[in-house]
Amino acid sequence: MTENKNEEQTLENETIEESAAEAVFAEAEQNQEETPVEKDELQLAHDKIVELQAKIEEMDNRYLRLQADFDNSRRRAKLDMEAAQKYRVQSIAIDLVEALDNFERATKIEAENEQTKSLLSGMEMVYKAIIDALTKEGIEPISSVGEEFDPRLHQAVMQVQDENFGSNIIVEEFQKGYLLKDRVIRPAMVKVNE
Repeated sequence: MTENKNEEQTLENETIEESAAEAVFAEAEQNQEETPVEKDELQLAHDKIVELQAKIEEMDNRYLRLQADFDNSRRRAKLDMEAAQKYRVQSIAIDLVEALDNFERATKIEAENEQTKSLLSGMEMVYKAIIDALTKEGIEPISSVGEEFDPRLHQAVMQVQDENFGSNIIVEEFQKGYLLKDRVIRPAMVKVNE
């Protein structure tokens, strides 16, 4: 008898479980059948999500462009500061180069007495001290005579025909040119062979 009761109880439990499962299944089918209003709401929600995703993507792009602009600006500022440091002596160098021209002209004078010789000797010492100071700052004269003419470094003011020099070779230098590191602060004025 206990076995029959257990079997009846088991059958009854299975029947209850089956009806509960059918009820859940039926409810799920009802939920799948959406009304037109719910479909419109879902479409609106989906459209809003797509719109928000597009805005997020646009904001990300704007952020990346701003970051790139900032990085470029910072790099340009760094390069400008480096250039300013590198060429900081350019303005004074231009003025000193003109003074050097006068020193060179003065030292070419022939001394006739001891007093003039000692004065010229003192001027040569000052001239060499200025040249040394400029060299320490990266200012160097441009070599010219015997070199090939380079329009970036030389300014041709005359042309001659001289068989002792090759074509496009500098024959004479009228005024020294100077470089500040890799920048020409004054081109050399020269006479060039044709």
